[in-house]
Amino acid sequence: MRTLLRVLLVLLVIVLVLGLVVFGYGFFTVRRPWPRTNGKVRVDGLQAEVTVVRDSWGVPHVYAANSHDLFFAQGYVHAQDRFWQMEFWRRIGSGRLSEILGESTLEDDRFIRTLGWHRVAAQELEQLDDETRSVLEAYAEGVNAYISTHRRRLGLEFTILGLTGARFDPEPWTPLNTITWAKVMAWDLGGNREEELLRAQIAAQLGASAVDVLVSPYPDDYPVIVPHPLAGATLEAVPDAAFVTHFLGTGDDLGSNNWVAAGSRTETGMPLLANDPHLGIQMPSIWYEIGLHCDPVGPECPYNVVGTSFATTPGVIIGHNDHIAWGVTNLGPDVQDYFIEQVNLENPNQYLYEGDWLDMDIVREEIVVAGEDEPVVVDVRITRHGPIINDVIGGTEDAWAFGWQPLSFSWTALQPGTLMRSVLLLDRASNWEEFREALSYWDAPSQNFLYADVEGNIGYQAPGRIPIRASGDGAMPVPGWTGEYEWEDYIPFDDLPRAFNPPEGYIVTANNAVVGPDYPYFLSMDWSPGYRARRIVELIEVDSTLSLADMQAIQGDCSPVWAQDVLPYLLVLPATGGESRPGEVSRLADALELLRAWDRRAERDSAGAALFEAFRLHLIDLTFSDELGEHLLGEARGSLVVALDGFLADETSPWFDDVTTPEVETRDEILLRALQEAVDELTETLGRDMSRWQWGDLHTATFDNQCLGQSGVKPIESIFNRGPVPVDGTRATVNNTGYGLDDPYGVVTVPSYRQVVDLGDLTRSVSMHTTGQSGHPYHRHYDDMIDPWRNIEYHPMLWERVDVEADAEGVLVLTP
Repeated sequence: MRTLLRVLLVLLVIVLVLGLVVFGYGFFTVRRPWPRTNGKVRVDGLQAEVTVVRDSWGVPHVYAANSHDLFFAQGYVHAQDRFWQMEFWRRIGSGRLSEILGESTLEDDRFIRTLGWHRVAAQELEQLDDETRSVLEAYAEGVNAYISTHRRRLGLEFTILGLTGARFDPEPWTPLNTITWAKVMAWDLGGNREEELLRAQIAAQLGASAVDVLVSPYPDDYPVIVPHPLAGATLEAVPDAAFVTHFLGTGDDLGSNNWVAAGSRTETGMPLLANDPHLGIQMPSIWYEIGLHCDPVGPECPYNVVGTSFATTPGVIIGHNDHIAWGVTNLGPDVQDYFIEQVNLENPNQYLYEGDWLDMDIVREEIVVAGEDEPVVVDVRITRHGPIINDVIGGTEDAWAFGWQPLSFSWTALQPGTLMRSVLLLDRASNWEEFREALSYWDAPSQNFLYADVEGNIGYQAPGRIPIRASGDGAMPVPGWTGEYEWEDYIPFDDLPRAFNPPEGYIVTANNAVVGPDYPYFLSMDWSPGYRARRIVELIEVDSTLSLADMQAIQGDCSPVWAQDVLPYLLVLPATGGESRPGEVSRLADALELLRAWDRRAERDSAGAALFEAFRLHLIDLTFSDELGEHLLGEARGSLVVALDGFLADETSPWFDDVTTPEVETRDEILLRALQEAVDELTETLGRDMSRWQWGDLHTATFDNQCLGQSGVKPIESIFNRGPVPVDGTRATVNNTGYGLDDPYGVVTVPSYRQVVDLGDLTRSVSMHTTGQSGHPYHRHYDDMIDPWRNIEYHPMLWERVDVEADAEGVLVLTP
């Protein structure tokens, strides 16, 4: 017995020792990439000493004596916290994911190489002005200084990928990598390519008359951003009107909110500016907050700015400096067109244009694929209108329109631009004129920029390279061989919409229409429907003394405007259908009563919100599925939510009739049937007791790592992903936690960053993004922002150095 006990004790000790070894190795491996944030570090390439003070949220404030060192240090701290993200993003921008991830990303790489973001970025690099080039080079030097001294501890992702055999040494960072990421941003925010193909499919299947119903125009009674015509500008006549991977996120709720209130509407008498860009949910956050401070500020080093940045890019994208604050939302002009090309049957590399056969430019792209001996070759065919994209996506077997004809793709961002010059000028602008000068270089993606300054002014400027077409409106693919639909020019910057101290005392942008019908240029017909803009305007106009807390409350508002439009038609109906049992009131009647009692807020603990959102989906499908069929319904669901508004008042509209039945259904029948189906769905998923239903049991946010977080290997995913967590909001609420209509109800779109800037006292400004500053799993700043973010809480947007140092959790001094 004693011998057996001794053996068992020895085995127990061995198990414990092995467990401690494994735990110790895991602990070491996880912590090894974490950055040093205290003490002194010698860094080759600096010209003078730089101090990096990190506050209690991990936000670094960089203090440098010259511009070179300021942006060098920004590159260094970006690499400290987010180098894997930077590596992944630059591989996206250059179409080189397959080198490390294999065949699973080959389709993406083929498409990106066909578009040629890297080719355009190389042209842009050649045309940079000296100042912008020097900043990009300084930033790259800082990134490389960190890579060179931390090559084996850059991120846990590198270690885990190495275990799979995908070993690689990161290449030096270059200015080209920064510019290609700007093209990725422009792609996800850049145009109406999907709407063009959707219109074409609807027209082909249901006729042209169905297009205006199902992809409905912007309502006349909804807010526009610039309601007053430009004064003093010389404008030209209006032209005659006649599928793919996303990396910042997906869904028709991609967009943003941005509003500014003048001092006449605030309790302090000075402007308040709020901004929350809506992008795809991911881990780590898209954004990285930072302060960039010249010490001292002067002609040789003119920057003193705080806000949020991209880890890949020097400067601050959204924020404030000593004099001005700004925020952005996606403008969404039509800057993309598909041209149907006629190809020479005797030579597939020639296309017809105005009676002549023209040679295409052929670019050979070689894509290295991990595990393959030979690269995959893509011969990109490029016409005067752009690359032919259905050489690599779509085709004759696909359900999309024009699968059998070559489609070339025109896009303003496929031309060299000056975006980085704009960012740097914006960061140091000190007044309205300098703000507009900075934005004259902002070409793609076009954004709605709001402005406020410490003198009490507010303003709006639409920048961007927006085409003027010879004819047509870019709504659907057009013939490329006739020359009728060419881009003749771009709208001059001074003719783009703007406003300065408008009489309303506020400006609201929420991806809604920028201008009314009196504006003499065509911008777009594919605005967001205006629900968020309508709600923000309502909330601003009921309060003439807005405070910082009021602005935060508006950012957290979760009242779906669509419910205000639809429910009045439903709640007056009798419960004439549904399930009944002895001794029970019809569950349909219970559901109607639940919606009548609902406070119209999509809060996570709301039973009414859960029922309404399920009802919304069933109503869309019951109304349109019979005419559209499964494929087109899936493509169009986002537009159909809005389309219903156009004919909801007509109870006998033919769209409500189910064409597959001999009866003629009416609106009221479809409304009740949709509610019954919603009740049946939620009974199955959430239980029979309606009072226990909660929206947050359905509507959750899961922050997935873009690479290993979607590996399909649960233990690895658990390392990198966070969530699911219940959240408030829904599609098109101000707190825009949108979900996909094809795969409800998980969150795909989020307010990715929130800021409120107080121009009366910049030290009172606040901000918060979605996850945390760190890209290193298990670091304290990897996920410490998730709960504050979902609860509409903020941290101070620290400004004065004394306040930064008082809140410091680390002080790192970089020395030459």
